[in-house]
Formats: sequence, structure tokens, C-alpha cells
Amino acid sequence: MKPGIHPEYGPVVFRDKAAGSAFLTRSTATAAKTIEWEDGNTYPVVDVEISSASHPFHTGTARVLDTAGRVERFERRYGRSGAN
Repeated sequence: MKPGIHPEYGPVVFRDKAAGSAFLTRSTATAAKTIEWEDGNTYPVVDVEISSASHPFHTGTARVLDTAGRVERFERRYGRSGAN
């Protein structure tokens, strides 16, 4: 890699506001705020609105839409049109 053209890559804490959880990873994201982590070191912290800890797909609270029922309800309400 060419020196001086890539952003700094280092440890960053991502904190999920919705779930109240945080995880330490490596990233090019930067932040002005810092947090003292469990290992005693201080890392930059990036607050995120949603992560795998609070996303409905990952937590199992996602709703499944009944698309077949919607089609049948539409056909009952408005009837079938066109040649059958």
C-alpha cells in the first residue's frame, strides 16, 4: 500500500444505544469521544443507533408478512379483472 493515502486503521468501540451493548473491533472510523474498555485501555467510541444486538432480524423479533393472504384479500375486495 502507498503510505499516506489510507485512513488510520485501529481499535474502536462501537456502542449500540438501543441495546446498551458495546463491542471492540478494528475500523477506520474515528470519534472525538473515548471510553475506558474492560482491558483498562482507552479507545475512541462510536455511538450507533442499531447493531446486531438490537436489530429485529438478529434478535428474532422480526415479523413475517403474509404475502399470499394479502393477494387473496385484494382479489376478494376488488375482484379479478381480465380474461381468465
